Amino acid sequence: MKRAVVLYWSNTGNTKKVADAIKEGLESAGLAVSLKKTTEAYDIDYFDYDLVCVGAPSIQWHPPKQVTEFLLKKFDDYRKQGKIKTGAPKVEGKNALVFCTYSGPHTGLNEATPVGKYIGQFFEHLGFTVLDEWYVLSEFIGSEERSTQGRMGDIRGKPTKQELQKIVEDAKILASKL
Repeated sequence: MKRAVVLYWSNTGNTKKVADAIKEGLESAGLAVSLKKTTEAYDIDYFDYDLVCVGAPSIQWHPPKQVTEFLLKKFDDYRKQGKIKTGAPKVEGKNALVFCTYSGPHTGLNEATPVGKYIGQFFEHLGFTVLDEWYVLSEFIGSEERSTQGRMGDIRGKPTKQELQKIVEDAKILASKL
């Protein structure tokens, strides 16, 4: 049975909703899935999984401190183990999915893209294949102005149940590619 882990950090609940939807979709496709907050996942080994999913909100073009610290610690551990190699040769059967929640009140999707690219690089350096980057428009919790008057328009209530169901379906499709 293929194994996946969904790692995330969420402050307002948006990223957790997406992580839960990904888990649901992967499980319904037959994968054994673990779900963990990055702050509780320092002991996991990415290489134990066929698919590692990492998600974070975009906060001023960066992942939150908790995610950055997690990624840097894991990277340092793998570097010490000699798993970071020049040329980043592909490791067969090792895959990653990056997902990012964002509100984009100022410049839209461009506010989130650096987060996805940053997270993806940690996996590419290990030789994992980054299968996709998912950017999920989400309500800016705590600011009606940024949830209604930003570049993305009225984003209150996002991600919606329908959008989360699409993530479930997309996760099933992703699982079929493993």
